[in-house]
Amino acid sequence: MLFLGTGTSMGVPTLGCTCAVCTSTDPQNNRTRSSVALRYDDAEGTQRTVLVDTGQEFRMQALRFGVNRVDAVLYTHGHADHVLGFDDLRPLTFGKDANLPLYADDPTADIIERIFDYTFRKKDRYPTSARVDLHRLSGEPGTTIDLFGATIERIPVLHGRHLIAGYRFGSVAYLTDMSDLPEQSYESLQGLDVVILDALRREPHPSHSHLEKSIAIAQRIGAKQTYFTHISHDLDHTQTEAELPAGIRLAYDGLRLPFHIHKNDEAAQ
Repeated sequence: MLFLGTGTSMGVPTLGCTCAVCTSTDPQNNRTRSSVALRYDDAEGTQRTVLVDTGQEFRMQALRFGVNRVDAVLYTHGHADHVLGFDDLRPLTFGKDANLPLYADDPTADIIERIFDYTFRKKDRYPTSARVDLHRLSGEPGTTIDLFGATIERIPVLHGRHLIAGYRFGSVAYLTDMSDLPEQSYESLQGLDVVILDALRREPHPSHSHLEKSIAIAQRIGAKQTYFTHISHDLDHTQTEAELPAGIRLAYDGLRLPFHIHKNDEAAQ
């Protein structure tokens, strides 16, 4: 797993802000919009790249980290910082035998189709629109997707008043933009090596988990290792890490974590 971005919706540095984190020279305090890329081999040994979300900086993230192939995209929800990089998928879909598969629940799919209507319309379609197929996912707990030999489970999470998607990939779960978890979702998060959770800031927020709450959720899930993401300029990387309990860390742009996409397999990236 590669963290393409670990920042909040406004990014860090935040425009117009001169706080200590926004003016920091520590590269781990420079956070683009949250997204991850999963890289693992299919049954034929071909390395696949699956994205979770495409934020506004997706093009720059792909250039920075060498993402020159995308085989599928999973979307968590339809907010701007998670979908507005969709159009930069276009050149990665050209010259392929099949359209790029996208996966989203109905509310998210509706937003993507509305914003990028020129991609999905049948008449007068822009000739260099992205070649994609949008697959609508059920919001029911236990919904799974089979991608290139791996089973990916959709994990419902609360984002304020909205129920959106997190995902479990074998031994790791990615739960960004989370203010809380439905009780049933905890049952799907047992036996994890790694869990990635939203931890926006120190103070409570109506639609994101804050640091103290995220620590409590992490301890209840009980993964071997927890990483926090979707981090605002309220949290300095080095200072905050020094305060965290054992087994809990802050993610940062460019962090790579091995994980098991299948049970009893070799670690993927």
